[in-house]
Formats: sequence, structure tokens, C-alpha cells
Amino acid sequence: MALSPQWLDELRSRITLSSVIMRTTKLIRAGREWKACCPFHNEKTPSFTVNDEKGFYHCFGCGAHGDVIRWMTDQRGLSFMDAVKELASEAGMEVPQPDPREARRAEQRAGLHDVMQAAQDWFVAQLAGPDGGAARSYLASRGFDAHTAQRFGFGYAPDDRQAIKQALSQFTEHELIEAGLLAETDDGKPSYSRFRARLTLPIQDARGRVIGFGGRILEANSRAPKYYNSPDTPLFDKGRTLYNLHRAGPASRQTHRVVVVEGYMDVIALAAAGIEEAVAPLGTALTERQIEMLWRMVDVPVLCFDGDAAGQRAAMRAVTRALPLLRPGHSLAIVRLPAGLDPDDLIKAQGREAMESLLASPQTLLDTLWEHERAARPLSTPEDKAGLKARLLEHVETIEHPDIKGLYRRELLDRFSAFAYPPRPPRAPFVPRGFPGRAKPASLSEDSARRLRGLAQGGGRDAFTAAVIAGLARYPDQIFRHAEALAAYRAPDAETARAIDILLDCAEMLENGASTPIKELESLATPPDQARRYSFLMEDTNPQSAREDLAEAVAMLVERPAIEAALAAATARFDVDPEGAIAEQQRLRERKLALEDRLRQMARQRVAAPAQEDSSPAAAHLAQDEQGMD
Repeated sequence: MALSPQWLDELRSRITLSSVIMRTTKLIRAGREWKACCPFHNEKTPSFTVNDEKGFYHCFGCGAHGDVIRWMTDQRGLSFMDAVKELASEAGMEVPQPDPREARRAEQRAGLHDVMQAAQDWFVAQLAGPDGGAARSYLASRGFDAHTAQRFGFGYAPDDRQAIKQALSQFTEHELIEAGLLAETDDGKPSYSRFRARLTLPIQDARGRVIGFGGRILEANSRAPKYYNSPDTPLFDKGRTLYNLHRAGPASRQTHRVVVVEGYMDVIALAAAGIEEAVAPLGTALTERQIEMLWRMVDVPVLCFDGDAAGQRAAMRAVTRALPLLRPGHSLAIVRLPAGLDPDDLIKAQGREAMESLLASPQTLLDTLWEHERAARPLSTPEDKAGLKARLLEHVETIEHPDIKGLYRRELLDRFSAFAYPPRPPRAPFVPRGFPGRAKPASLSEDSARRLRGLAQGGGRDAFTAAVIAGLARYPDQIFRHAEALAAYRAPDAETARAIDILLDCAEMLENGASTPIKELESLATPPDQARRYSFLMEDTNPQSAREDLAEAVAMLVERPAIEAALAAATARFDVDPEGAIAEQQRLRERKLALEDRLRQMARQRVAAPAQEDSSPAAAHLAQDEQGMD
């Protein structure tokens, strides 16, 4: 329906903005304007102003701003056309109709609203009458007082197939059938009341008009469905309706939260406990349209499901419906109640605080998806685990937004990798070889000394490896300290591996105080020129600082080949998991660059300090040499 700007301006001019706002918000006159505490966010000092002359409201705290139509959509939760129609009715203006057929449909709907309101009044009267005793007893057993019963419009439908037809005789039978109050038969028999011997509850649209009914059976042993809703009619579409939306909308503006529960009795139980911003779908899983309606109210609605198997299935149906609709900033949060409890049970047993505690810490949509699929089937074989990955990726493929799809894929694959490829258990602690009571050698064998000397003098793969070996020779008491790390070291060549083994084999002898062969290790502790730049090999280094730097160097020595191996493994996974492999390669390369940068820092730190203290040509020449090695 196209509404001209001129017509909308005329509508705004006929409505006094402050008179509409003060129906739900207390306004205080402030000169030519009105002021109040903002209804869109919690505040103690008024920052919300209303200007009737200019026709807008504005909050200097949260930035809320708009005209009278915007107020009806944002604060009341109405659609644009519903807001316009309500304001036009108040202003005595006719909303332009697009064509005669739409006008006829609108007239039909208007007539059905009268039918539904008359039915609601009759149901309420029956609840208060002599036939409503069982219904009143049921309400009392649920803890619903008279105020709650009146507020939510409880009524009673007598156990009479023709009662409502007789009570609403001012309407035609066709109108009662169109409104869903009467059901037709296929065998030519008279139509009959849909709702019989049931507690009734009106279902209202965003403007608070009755568009359908829900009914709860009162007979404990009845084979009829426990809950029964109106069929789809020109007024009522289950997939496009949320129960209690007209009350929850304004409440959600205050709490910035919407709670979605499974049924209208849960909504009423929460409202009775003071949680007003609750809605419920009507006998169907949450639909795409209903999710969009919720997102108009808050960015992340909280879905609260019963703790039984049916509740968990309902949660996953909502998740799968939401995945294709996800967009930046908009998602769902999931709360699982304790097994066997619904919101009413929980509140009665543990109080509102227990419910608020659950609502304050919901699961994310991604967490719910991961946990459901992980628990859906056994995961004892590689084939089972591959099936888990396939199911997760099937869900990811339904997401339409490209950025969200990529992020979900990465997060779920990271979780799958951590689950399917857990870290291997740590190696057993290093235990020096030898036998109890065996005498320790007084010195290194000539062959062992020759191998270590060759490595220290440049026989290793690089200067850093040679420096670490020389550092361990200079501080032999550190071999035991790092024995476990050295035992896990993946040496780049056989010569280096043999040298590390010799150091580990001789660890006990090297630590033996009286016979430590310091003299014989002097040549090993003198590194080649390209390795002298490391602090733990410099003569003026404090021994304690040297040992700390040596410990860091050993850790880096062990980590470097481990990173290379992990990079190779990630590359091998590229064909089966390209996104996961690329992400892993990026992480490993960043760590590798960080290690290389730290190595350069370790060299520069000790070169820079002597250069500052000694400005001689020799010191300057040394600094230039060290910078050239980076």
C-alpha cells in the first residue's frame, strides 16, 4: 500500500505526540517541551524530551529519535501499517485502499475482529458462571490469581456443540466459521463449536486485538489434545503470530531482552513472576517469520526450552531455521532448563532468581549446534568422527551470509580438530641411563669430547644450535634442568642428534660436583665466532642471567623443528580441509616469525650494551659484524 508523504504529514499533524507517549510514559512539562526518563534505556536523570511543535521525541542518552509513527513501531512493537491504521483511526482519517479487493478483505477482517471480541466476552462470562467451576479450580491449582486471570483474558468454553452459535446469533454462521469458532462437517450435519469443555485464552495481534483462541482440556483422562488452537483464518496465521507480543514488546524496550518459551502457559507463569518480556509460538516450531519478528525487538532473543528430549529437539529446529537467516549482530541464545522442568515448575520450586540466573548465562547458537551434533551419535571410530564433521559442515552450508559462514566453518573445524586430534600424552620424564651403584666416569671419553667439540666449532646446522650446545657445556648443571625438553628435541641432522644424546648420557657425570670435568669442557665452551653474540656465551654476563637466557634458548631450539613438522602436517591436510589447513599454517608461521625475531633480539641486546659503554673502534666493528648476521 503506497501512502503519499502529504497524507502521512496530515496524519502526524492531527496527532499530538505527547498525548500518545504519556499513555505509557510519565511526562513532565519543561517549558515548551516535555521531559521524562527514557523508556528505551534505564536512567535516573531525565534525558528524554518530547517536542509537540516539531513533532519528534529525542533521547540525549541513548539517541532514540522519531515521530509518532516511529514511537508506535519502536515502543509498541507494531508494524508500520498497523501503526498508521491505529493512528488514522484516532485521527478520524481513512487509510487509502490500494484496490477494491483489498478494501473488501479489510472490511471482512474488521467484521471478524468484532466476532472474535464478542466470543472473548462470552468465554469470560462463562468462566465466571456456574459452569466455570472446574476451570476456576484449574487456574487456582496453577497459582494464577484473579488479577492474572483477568489480565490474560482466561475464559471457559462449555461442553455444548451448539452453545456459541446460539450465544453469538447476531453473526451469521459463515462469519463464525470464517473466524474459526465453528467447524464444518463433511456429512452434511450441522456445524459445531470447535472449543468445548476447555479453558480458553485469547490470542492477540501486535495491536492487542483478539485474532484466535487457545484451549486447554480440563478432563484428566480425555483422549483429546491437551492444547488446541484456532485454525488459520483471515485474521490468524500461526506461523506469523507470537503469543503475548503486544505486552512483551513494550517490556522488552526496558529490559533489552525477549524470552521465547514453548507455550502460552509458560508465558503467563513468567509474567506472574515479573518477567514480562516473554512470548511463545503457537503449536509449531519457531518459523522464519517469527525469528524476523523477534529480531525487530532485540538482536539476540533468548530461547528457553524444557529439559526433556522434546525440548532439545525444538531447540535444534529453531537453530536450523535460524542459520540461513543469520546476519551481523543478529543471532539466537539458548537456555536449557533442568531435565523434567518447565519454566512454571522451576519458578515454583526455586523462585524467580533461579530462572533469572539461567537467562543471564545462555548458550550461543554455535555452542548449541556443536554440543547437539557431538552428542547425537556415538563417536568411537574414525568413521563416526568423520560423520560428525560432515554433519557440522552441512549446517554451515545453509548459512547465507559469507562472513558468518566462514567464521562458523573455522570455529566448528577448530573444535572438531581439538576433539578428533587431541594432543599426544607427554613423554615420560627423563631418567639418566645407567645402573644403580655404577661408578660415574671421571671425564668424557675422547670420542664424546670430539663429537661435542665438532658441533661447538661449527659442525652443527647453524650458529644458534652450536651456541646452545656451547652454553650447555659452559653451564653443565643446566643439562639436568632441560633434560626432558632435550629428550623431546627433533634434531635436524644425525650429527646433532648424536651430540644431544651424548650430553644426556653424560648428564649425571657433568653434574657431579667433585669430578665435574670443567677443564676438559673449556674447548667446548668456547664457541665459534658466529655464535659469540648470544648473551649466555659472553664473558661479562651475570651467571644467573646467563642461565635464564640459556633456558629460553633451549626452549626455542626445541620448538623450531616442532613448528616445521606441524607446518608440514598442516600442508598435508590441505586437500581434505583447506580452510583449516590455511588457518593452521598462518598461526604456525606467525609463531615461527616471533621466534626468529626473538633470536635477533637476544643477539642485539648483548651487542648494543657493550657498544654504548665502549666507543672504541673495536667495539664499533663488533656491533657492525653482529648486525650483519641478522
